[in-house]
Amino acid sequence: MTATSSPAVDPVAISDLTGNLRGNAIQPGDPAYDEARRVWNGMIDRWPALIVQCQGVADVISCVRFATDHSLLLAVRGGGHNVAGFGTCDGGMVIDLSAMRGVRVDPIRRTARVEGGATWGDLDRETQVFGLATSGGIVSETGIAGLTLGGGQGWLRRTFGMACDNLISADVVTADGRLLIASESENADLFWALRGGGGNFGVVTAFEFRLHPVGPMIAFAGPVYPVEQAAQVISGFRDFVASAPDEINATVAWWSIPAAPGFPVETHGREVLIVGAVNAGPADAGEASLQPLRRITEPILDLSAPLPFTALQQIFNPFFPAGELRYYWKSLYLAGLDNDVVDEIVRHMRGRPSPMSLAGVWAQGGALSRVDADATAVGERSAPFLLEILANWVEPEETEANIAWARKFFSAMERFGTGKTNLNFPGIEEDAQFVHAAWGRNYARLANLKQKYDPSNLFRLNQNIDPRDAMESV
Repeated sequence: MTATSSPAVDPVAISDLTGNLRGNAIQPGDPAYDEARRVWNGMIDRWPALIVQCQGVADVISCVRFATDHSLLLAVRGGGHNVAGFGTCDGGMVIDLSAMRGVRVDPIRRTARVEGGATWGDLDRETQVFGLATSGGIVSETGIAGLTLGGGQGWLRRTFGMACDNLISADVVTADGRLLIASESENADLFWALRGGGGNFGVVTAFEFRLHPVGPMIAFAGPVYPVEQAAQVISGFRDFVASAPDEINATVAWWSIPAAPGFPVETHGREVLIVGAVNAGPADAGEASLQPLRRITEPILDLSAPLPFTALQQIFNPFFPAGELRYYWKSLYLAGLDNDVVDEIVRHMRGRPSPMSLAGVWAQGGALSRVDADATAVGERSAPFLLEILANWVEPEETEANIAWARKFFSAMERFGTGKTNLNFPGIEEDAQFVHAAWGRNYARLANLKQKYDPSNLFRLNQNIDPRDAMESV
């Protein structure tokens, strides 16, 4: 049996399972099947044999045990936002956590307990009532589970670190059907692996996060510069972030202005550089700190304004709609952002087959970089910049050209990289080189823990850590 196949399962066995579930069990031919099998990336079109919309931990345990007993291919879906489509499969079982989205905030302890199917929008809505937040993503529809297990960077990365750095504990259903609590004091080795080890170690049914005072208003800088001024803009951006305090989180992106509300008609289709930056402190003081980014040269637009934190978290949602576009994303950490790097980015952006595609550079450093490489599974964090290559397009016949463009772009940038990749931007292929590059020297330790917690590799639809590698790394 391959990583992408499952044996046929006796319908009687499926009936016995579904009769003991609280959640919905959906099979091909059911009225809800087509909707239930869809994921965010419109390029992913798979046909599971069984989708279980779990209502609680008992459902998850039953499903894990069933998949093990029947040697079923198993996919786990949190928010369903994974670019590679790991939340679904052909012919196997999908554990769908989308009905488990509860969030409970303790404003005194500044913690939040979040179920595994929740999105960052769900979490932000509940925490911002108390003026609190944690480090998450930049699209509110992203699932908290996948992003956190992959490390997780967003608007607060330099201020409070990665999402996984703010994880206090996790409830995990492991491959043997047990529910374990993972924290610094309980199953600490599993807790280490969950913070950046991807979905390799079990189904996380709940996360407990540390919260921080943020918002409700936050300062945002969004100047839009002509792409012809790329050298000057990047120079100014690079100089600014080199001495920026932890409260400031800045990104620059090569893009074409879409024909969307909020952009003047005369700018539609224009190639630009957009600087996006936030100050996580008080909005009034934060505005002044971001002014240099708005004056690098003359912007053609300036989207800067104080924003509610919840609005900031949703600012990119319209440009990455669920099911409407096809996505292929890759990334790597850059050793620097000199003129040669900028020239190479510009060259590939000029040759992109889709105007919806973009390239973004995220400034690293701050709290994110002060976590030791051995402290979490994420590993090395010393790179000053992260490059994201986002191929986005509409028509199926454009798929080959767009994927080829992103891969060629990625390959050309590798000579400027640190050798490390980002687990949350995986492409779609199973690639041992990518996996090893994501974890570096931590891979050996992760392989040993994979052998301990999932020796049969039940959880293999992910950036997979092969438990057989444990023997080679002891």
